[in-house]
Amino acid sequence: MPQHDEIEILLVEDNADDVELCLHALRKEKLSNKIHVARDGEEALDFLFSRGKHIGRLPEQLPRLVLLDLKLPKVDGIQVLREVKSAVATKCIPVVVLTSSREERDLVNSYQLGVNSYLQKPVDFEEFRGIVKQLGLYWLVVNQAAPNGQGKKAKSA
Repeated sequence: MPQHDEIEILLVEDNADDVELCLHALRKEKLSNKIHVARDGEEALDFLFSRGKHIGRLPEQLPRLVLLDLKLPKVDGIQVLREVKSAVATKCIPVVVLTSSREERDLVNSYQLGVNSYLQKPVDFEEFRGIVKQLGLYWLVVNQAAPNGQGKKAKSA
């Protein structure tokens, strides 16, 4: 499996405690060289599409994985997912919804828009950390990524 020189993750999360838990779990397992945190949906889209404060970012420098909360300020996670999965440049990036939402419509909408995985955040600290670790191991080590995070056609699981 080809390895990128730098594995980057985009974590889209507005809850500071959840950000710290995710960062701790990913760094402890040495699953990523660089983790970018977007605190709202607008910042996530700016990062992914090289606009706003990220205008200097090379469009081909896409993260290998997006961990996405749904309940976000400015632009909600469903809209972020919609834009990511509808753009040719970003549609093959694995997006994992990691949310506290228990609303069935969020689950259904996420899968209809092309989410790769949908998980509810556990309340328990150790369980949450374990899920983030497993997510990272699967999507960054086990899963075969599309070349440069892109491809002509996305394969469905």
